[in-house]
Amino acid sequence: MNFENAARFGTYISKNYSKDIFRLLNNYRDISASEAASRLGMHIQTVQDFMEAMADLGILSKKEVTERKRPYFRYTLEKQKIAFEIDLLEELGNAGESILEQSKIREKRNAGVRFSMARSGQYFSNLAIWVGKGRERSEKKINLTTAQGKFLYNLPFPDGEHLSLEEIRVKAGVEPEHMPEIKDLVEDLIQYKVIEVIG
Repeated sequence: MNFENAARFGTYISKNYSKDIFRLLNNYRDISASEAASRLGMHIQTVQDFMEAMADLGILSKKEVTERKRPYFRYTLEKQKIAFEIDLLEELGNAGESILEQSKIREKRNAGVRFSMARSGQYFSNLAIWVGKGRERSEKKINLTTAQGKFLYNLPFPDGEHLSLEEIRVKAGVEPEHMPEIKDLVEDLIQYKVIEVIG
């Protein structure tokens, strides 16, 4: 199950009525939304939305039937055991990776950012960015991990040569396993126009 479907499933399964609907589905060979709603004293639209979501996720099957020329759906429980597994590395860890892997970066000129040194004086501990315009302008502060602070400390100046993430990582002495958190930060700083990208 992908992250979006798992999130949708989680939203519905957390409803206080979900257990009651599943109990009905478990006891009846098939049931319509209106029948379930009347048995549970619920609004039909609430039950209909729940059953449609579960059908979309493959937990229920639905069959259209016609009665007095009005079609409606009857729902059947397809799974007695529901389990889902999300590979977070696959789902979330590679966002933007292919673009960044082939790019070179440096600090953007007049970026409106203030870097603060750690006590050791060997890396940055946080940074502050001015966002917005006029009266809506506000300061956004980002606390950095040690790896992120070392990476940014070695980020080329606005008049310096653009470097790849890997070149900066090596220069900063950051271990490869910290690259996901660095890429996450770099993506944010590109959005805030603190870092410029070429390639």
